[in-house]
Amino acid sequence: MRVAVGADHAGWPLKEVLVGFLIDRGWDVEDFGTFSTESVDYPDYAAKVSEAVARGDVDRGLLLCGSGQGMCMTANKVAGVRAALAHDVVSARMAREHNDANVLTMGARFVAAPLAREILETFVSTEFAGGRHQRRVEKIDALVRRETGIN
Repeated sequence: MRVAVGADHAGWPLKEVLVGFLIDRGWDVEDFGTFSTESVDYPDYAAKVSEAVARGDVDRGLLLCGSGQGMCMTANKVAGVRAALAHDVVSARMAREHNDANVLTMGARFVAAPLAREILETFVSTEFAGGRHQRRVEKIDALVRRETGIN
């Protein structure tokens, strides 16, 4: 499993913990930064991670900012990305099982490291259920194609 990771200054401390967690689990990590608490703009990092996911360079993406909302909104502007904000394990599991989410966002101001590790492990290890959910994901993809003209 290859995971792209990005964070803004608010998400950086949690990113450092989660990168180590992913590596300890044997997953390959591509870390797009940021690398300190110096103020940066979250859309820059959301774009880098989301584009890597959309290109197929990685299997999943992880984005962290203060609330997780800005990263999620930005990531979902990239065709081929289905980003989900999760602050609990059930939301992370459902995002994968039902929505085939490929990018996880979390708010570092709301989720402590132990829970963030559980959420991330659940997200990365849960498979898409397909079945009735497949046609719904296809409708999302069709909307993206219609809006962007990208096939």
